[in-house]
Amino acid sequence: MPFVLRPYRRFPLCCPMTYHAGLSEGRGTIWNVSLNGWRLSGDLPLRVRQTGSMTIKLSNHQNLGVAGAIVCWVKSQEYGLETLVTEKHTHCQLEHFGERVVLEPTEVIHE
Repeated sequence: MPFVLRPYRRFPLCCPMTYHAGLSEGRGTIWNVSLNGWRLSGDLPLRVRQTGSMTIKLSNHQNLGVAGAIVCWVKSQEYGLETLVTEKHTHCQLEHFGERVVLEPTEVIHE
């Protein structure tokens, strides 16, 4: 696998999510996030270059919605996704989350 420099810093996150691939729905966990990517594990198998949407459930009863993402890599039941389409509100929430993690770097934030 070639070395790739990520354009955005990744931050630890542990929260439940649902995702869709075609007409199927899967459930899983988001493990880390950046402004344009996600690492997740889940029960619905995905393939590289497959596209879909996802909803991340935050503990403050808010949801982050990603209308379009593409699978970049697969390792067993773990997946790396790149965000293709997201609402401005979601992008702002991710920026805010990143700022919080920079200020509180020693703990994983469980949203």
